[in-house]
Amino acid sequence: MKKSIVFLGVGGFLLSISLGGIALSGESSQKVNYPKDYRSWTHVKSMVIQQGHPLFEAFGGIHHIYANEKALEAMTSGKSYPDGAILVFDLLEAKVENNAIVEGPRKVLGVMEKNTKSFTETGGWGFEAFKDDTQERVVKDPKGECFSCHASQTKTDFVFSSYRK
Repeated sequence: MKKSIVFLGVGGFLLSISLGGIALSGESSQKVNYPKDYRSWTHVKSMVIQQGHPLFEAFGGIHHIYANEKALEAMTSGKSYPDGAILVFDLLEAKVENNAIVEGPRKVLGVMEKNTKSFTETGGWGFEAFKDDTQERVVKDPKGECFSCHASQTKTDFVFSSYRK
């Protein structure tokens, strides 16, 4: 039996993963690659969802959003995202140590990559999530699991997060 979990990141970056099987589907055989150097990109913002928050079960933890140069330029200029723009949603467990909230193990690494030729049915964006600290792909249906929520964000080129000034 497969179960789906939905993660909502900072600024509403929505990510849904399916547990129990990995099968990619969608309009393209193009896959979103694991962003190996994303932590050297610009850190856009962070958020902690703690127990007691209505979304804790699905979204609890520390959320970090990173943008590569092309994504950052679009975020700060208000223009549409060009091909090659990549946004990363890094969700980590939140642990309490010595009265401080600290990062625990990674839960999921979500990625949005702009490629208007490869991802025509999802606003030009490819979506993927990688489980824990692995490169195991967990998005089963990018259009239904990811883009169905991002489709409401036409004014921001299907991106929920904004740059914190």
